[in-house]
Amino acid sequence: MFELRVRPRFYETDAFGHINNTTVSGWFETAREPLFEIFAPTLNPTALNLILARTEIDFIAQLHYGADVVIRTAIEKIGNSSFVVVHEAFQKDVLAARGKAVQVCFDHQTQRSMPLSDSYRQQLEAHLIQQDNTAR
Repeated sequence: MFELRVRPRFYETDAFGHINNTTVSGWFETAREPLFEIFAPTLNPTALNLILARTEIDFIAQLHYGADVVIRTAIEKIGNSSFVVVHEAFQKDVLAARGKAVQVCFDHQTQRSMPLSDSYRQQLEAHLIQQDNTAR
């Protein structure tokens, strides 16, 4: 599991004083960076053979400016060419958002998915959680 601490910025708030819901999606993507390094250790975008196929976010509690947010990230499931990433965002130890992202190993030249290599699979398995569990 990976953990990222984010300090909300004032401009990420909405008219109600909450962190805007679109911000959480960006935080979750940033929290996937250690996974991107598995596929492109230098984080060169042209070397990254992953695409994002799907995201979902459930908003459980309000997030506010002025307190850090801790994002926990893990792998829920590994398929043939894809894997499911799970995220949880906590503020003041309260679960505020939960999400998933489906990442697909992708050959940009052929424009097709490709099987995860044994090396990728091993590295992803190190962050695998039990299916009924959360990324806590």
